[in-house]
Amino acid sequence: MRPDKCFIAIISFLLIFSITIIAQQENKPRASLKASVSQRIGVENDITIIYSRPGVKGRKIWGDLVPYGLAAGNKYSNNNPFPWRGGANENTTIEFGKDVTVEGNKLPAGKYGLHFIPGEKNWIIIFSKNNTNWGSYTYDQKEDALRVTVTAFKAPFEEWLTYGFDDLNGNSATAFLKWEELKVPFKIATVK
Repeated sequence: MRPDKCFIAIISFLLIFSITIIAQQENKPRASLKASVSQRIGVENDITIIYSRPGVKGRKIWGDLVPYGLAAGNKYSNNNPFPWRGGANENTTIEFGKDVTVEGNKLPAGKYGLHFIPGEKNWIIIFSKNNTNWGSYTYDQKEDALRVTVTAFKAPFEEWLTYGFDDLNGNSATAFLKWEELKVPFKIATVK
């Protein structure tokens, strides 16, 4: 075989091999599956949380896999500390169809990146105007729409990270994050 034909054959083989590997990877489900939960409060005010659900998988979550306080900076965050994304993979988002209050603080209708600064007892929940980041690595405090502090508490074991709604009252609900043996609630109400 002539050298130029040999070169073309090798390049063609590598290209086909690469495409096959990529196609196989795309056909596998993620380890942390995407999920969403919605709740209507008031008159046509839909709240939707979209997130990815990591599993405990025998790991210690709070204070270890998910550190208390901001996570140490890394190569993805340009060595800047960052909050936890409240899930896995892309940004966890929360969307409100109409203006609401969160823990008594006004928040306009819209879609927000949902971030957390975990503590052993008190947590800071951040609603960021930037909802398109991959995780929290490029989080910027200047984009905060609202920060609230809530108290987390011990709950029955939950293998897969879950968001949901409790305490439904027609015009309000308590949203929550639940994972491992911890529940983090935050009250959402319609604006009167």
